[in-house]
Amino acid sequence: MITRPIWMQRVEKAWQEVPLVWLAGVRRAGKTVLAKEFGDSEFLNCDLPGEVWRLEDPEAFFKSARKPLVILDEVHQLPDPSRILKIATDAFPHLRVLATGSSTLAASRKFRDTLTGRKRVVALTPVLAEELEAFGIADMEARVLRGGLPPALMRDCPDWEFYSEWLDSYFARDVQELFHVGKRAEFLRMVSLVLRQSGGLLEITSLAKRTGASRPTVMTWLDVLQITQVARMVRPFSGGGRREIIAQPKLYAFDTGFVCHARGWDRLKPEDLGLLWEHLVLDTLVAAPAREILFWRDKSQREIDFVVPRSRDTVDAIECKWTPSAFEPENLSTFRSIYPSGRNVVCCPNLTKPYQRHFGDLLVEFMSAKDLRVFIQ
Repeated sequence: MITRPIWMQRVEKAWQEVPLVWLAGVRRAGKTVLAKEFGDSEFLNCDLPGEVWRLEDPEAFFKSARKPLVILDEVHQLPDPSRILKIATDAFPHLRVLATGSSTLAASRKFRDTLTGRKRVVALTPVLAEELEAFGIADMEARVLRGGLPPALMRDCPDWEFYSEWLDSYFARDVQELFHVGKRAEFLRMVSLVLRQSGGLLEITSLAKRTGASRPTVMTWLDVLQITQVARMVRPFSGGGRREIIAQPKLYAFDTGFVCHARGWDRLKPEDLGLLWEHLVLDTLVAAPAREILFWRDKSQREIDFVVPRSRDTVDAIECKWTPSAFEPENLSTFRSIYPSGRNVVCCPNLTKPYQRHFGDLLVEFMSAKDLRVFIQ
């Protein structure tokens, strides 16, 4: 079994604060495998009727639990999951509970209580850049082409049927069941557009026109994509500059393999690698976790890939480059002329150790994704 210590530590740290950890993440990201890594536990697969039957009397079940850890896998399949989790946390505070699901606790009408103050959410991303060695992957290009869902990542080449079948299952199990979305073709068309445009500015009017759905419907569907971890919205950073973009966010799809699939890429060109690497850096920031992840762009099209506020007047600026030689300092220099306080980072794959370089008065730190995760914490 491949261990993922980054995520195990995240869960263990959360248990130090609250009794319940909600392990969210898209289907096939490895939630069940990760949950089983914790070993000595009462493990229930809530997809199985026999396991559901054991929870018909939750008080009796938790009272009879012989292990200090209870794992409820795919807990959203239960008729009233929030009631089960509330009983566990309120009546049995000595227990640790790990619940897994493809979306957040507030995903459907089943969750009448979001258990505020009793839980922490750990959002499991596709396989991180620094986890590739554990999965036996040495080629970063293979990771960005095939994506980070373990069944796809560990194949010898992209399996186009896997991506298509995953999307069908996603709609049936995570969208239709939880949100009662009826327009399958239109919804999946929007998913395809989001995948193809991933990393770009969000254009709701364009999405509505191209899907044939109304603008309010598209906005609702975008909420569904975010709740189910299939898309992540990154909002613009602004401190009041008059020439900054302050309203239009960027939208990132959850996995580079699906981005390549939607674009019809069976191999990658050099110009493709930078944007795909940007997705992996975003996953690294989520895994760290950064308190807030933003981007910066002005009306002259100068852009900083990610901005992470540290305090009221201090922000770190992060640029994503496939190779260090691709970095040009102009955008960072412009940004620092407006926001002078903070550290400047260029994150690149395959750097064995971090180093610093001056560009005039601008000090820039070059580091790998692993070093970036440690830096952000």
